[in-house]
Amino acid sequence: MNISIISVGKIKEKYLKLGIEEFSKRLSKYSKLEFIELDDEKCPENLSEKDILIVKEKEGNKILSKIKNNSYVIALAIDGKNLSSEELAEKISSLAVSGKSHITFVIGGSLGLSDDVLKRADYKLSFSKMTFPHQLMKLILLEQVYRAFRINNNEPYHK
Repeated sequence: MNISIISVGKIKEKYLKLGIEEFSKRLSKYSKLEFIELDDEKCPENLSEKDILIVKEKEGNKILSKIKNNSYVIALAIDGKNLSSEELAEKISSLAVSGKSHITFVIGGSLGLSDDVLKRADYKLSFSKMTFPHQLMKLILLEQVYRAFRINNNEPYHK
């Protein structure tokens, strides 16, 4: 299985980098992992609705340019489907069984994902109705994907 994670914004915090490195190392046993980090659009604090759409479109175009044609795209979106860890494991397993060997997870910037990215997505996944920093979501996503592979391989994971 090949997994790509496209994210907007760079990880600056050392503790997040360390966690991402740890779960990347753990995941290397199960899949090939690729990170694509895109620059976020610079924007002032008080944006109009029109300005928000423009920023999301610019970031969305960057994201879309990095998605491979044969990839199954899972967009992280607050209005996506909530899954348990076991359900995510089943989703990943069923994709592999159906011949989808490349999954791309997309994490948007602080303003979210553009409509075009959401339309391109094959699946929308939500981790919560709460809002999380997009940098933290990369670590949470990696942990859950790692947990999914452990579940699918009947290996214990409770840490």
